[in-house]
Amino acid sequence: MPHFSKEDISEMDYLYRINLINSCSGYKSANLIGSKSKKGISNVAVFSSITHIGSDPSILGFFMRPTTVIRNTYDNIKDMSVFTVNHIYEDILKDAHHTSAKYDAMTSEFDMTNLEEDYKNGCIAPFVKNSPVQMAMNFVEEYHIKANNTMLLIGEITDLYIQDSLLQEDGFVNLSEGKIAAINGLDGYTIPNLKTRLAYQRPK
Repeated sequence: MPHFSKEDISEMDYLYRINLINSCSGYKSANLIGSKSKKGISNVAVFSSITHIGSDPSILGFFMRPTTVIRNTYDNIKDMSVFTVNHIYEDILKDAHHTSAKYDAMTSEFDMTNLEEDYKNGCIAPFVKNSPVQMAMNFVEEYHIKANNTMLLIGEITDLYIQDSLLQEDGFVNLSEGKIAAINGLDGYTIPNLKTRLAYQRPK
């Protein structure tokens, strides 16, 4: 079994290190965050760091890389306080991944891909049309991570849309039914299949 010390990791080639560290933590969620600028330009970008924070209130968090360079998603969320989270599914993998390209603030990734904007219930931020799970979010707060100068952004779900076939009677969302993707590292995509659900566990 290969072993890497802290010193080994720090001395690695840059690309090898980011591939290694981004993939060793395991599969991550694959989502597109939709937002809109003050000038009305739509933005959509792939994120693999969105995570459940709590159910009451219903809040999610995601990490932004340092804002020492322009981050259109961050600027839009801070300016407009509204964004959307849309699950990536099998049919849009290539277009979803292309949203990681660094376009300027006046260029919409929707125009550079086959992804389509969708608007619902008065939300000013665009949803990704046909995404099996879509969430409208209100920005709540942010935290600066001093260790690497990243930001943790927290948002509350205001509206949740789920494809009929995914939603189970007990509220469980079966992502396998929607061929929803997960991300391995920076650029590896997989479509997981649900194997089983296990009952709530109590001490023996």
